[in-house]
Amino acid sequence: MTRTSVDRRAPAAPRRVRPAGYAVLRFKRATFLAHRRATAVATALALLLAAACLAYLCVGESYVQPVEALKVVLGMPSPDELVVGTLREPRMTVGLLVGAAFGVAGALIQTVARNPLASPDIIGISQGASAVTVAAMTFGLTSYTVLPYLSVAGGVAAALLVYAFAWRGGLHATRFVLIGIGFAIALRSVTTLFMTKGDYLVAQQAQIWMTGSLNGRGWAEAEPLALTLLVLLPFVAWAARAQRTVSMDDDTATALGVRLGRVRTGLVLLGVVLASVATGAAGPVDFVALLAPQIARRLTRTAQIPLVCSALLGALVVVLADLLARRLFSPTELPVGVLTAAVGAPYLIWLIVRSRSVRNGGTA
Repeated sequence: MTRTSVDRRAPAAPRRVRPAGYAVLRFKRATFLAHRRATAVATALALLLAAACLAYLCVGESYVQPVEALKVVLGMPSPDELVVGTLREPRMTVGLLVGAAFGVAGALIQTVARNPLASPDIIGISQGASAVTVAAMTFGLTSYTVLPYLSVAGGVAAALLVYAFAWRGGLHATRFVLIGIGFAIALRSVTTLFMTKGDYLVAQQAQIWMTGSLNGRGWAEAEPLALTLLVLLPFVAWAARAQRTVSMDDDTATALGVRLGRVRTGLVLLGVVLASVATGAAGPVDFVALLAPQIARRLTRTAQIPLVCSALLGALVVVLADLLARRLFSPTELPVGVLTAAVGAPYLIWLIVRSRSVRNGGTA
């Protein structure tokens, strides 16, 4: 009678399959999956943004050597402290933060709506923020430390109205965009009404702000904006993980126990707050929230819109647009929104034509 040996060792743990195109990053006990192409694109965009910021600090009515500009940024003594540290650097900082906020806001709202046209400046969110802000200006509230919070209130109110009217047992992308466009037109009319009823100087200030401008922005505007976005940063980190959940269909999400409605509402609310804060700081800088997410998605070729790349692209677009706005027709200075609209409007037309051709079975 022979004995048969029994292997009592524990069964090996199933080997985890790494998704194609992803790399494993380990930091202490934490492990992260990073999309290789998205990481490479984000690195390239960060380098381009750094170069654009250096050019922004150096180019102007008086040219500053790059070494002197870097000295000011690093807190070292420099004869160009006034030009760089007081005039250009705070304005550039506001542009960076505003562009990044618009980029992430556009990415979140487009993800939930599953429509590339679902941008805050198209579906009425920016217009709601603008209406409340211009109304406040008309009544004498012109402090840039107060206006961002009023903009948030207006943007959230507009988003709730659009969401309520678009909801019919679910959120249909086309209905959401069309109702948003209707609210945008109505709110723009309300804003114009407030401008005509106000003082001439206030109306002129509101008109410049409505175009989207970084003129006159200093550290007094940059610091509260940076603090607000810093508070929102953990929510943005949550949103980056929640994007995959939103891409599921309702049946799959229900089977997994995911409350998809709450996740979508949270993403939209975060996008609305980001867009409204940015609008309050610099006015409705049009088409940044439309352009940045779609370009980021095309560059990275990912299923979800990458938030980091969208933020970097938004910041890059605003910084370069404001640099051109300052120097293109010098000594006359254009609002940054004029430059972004000049680029964004043709892109919007192309996007609509492309969507129609794809729907009709043509090639894009």
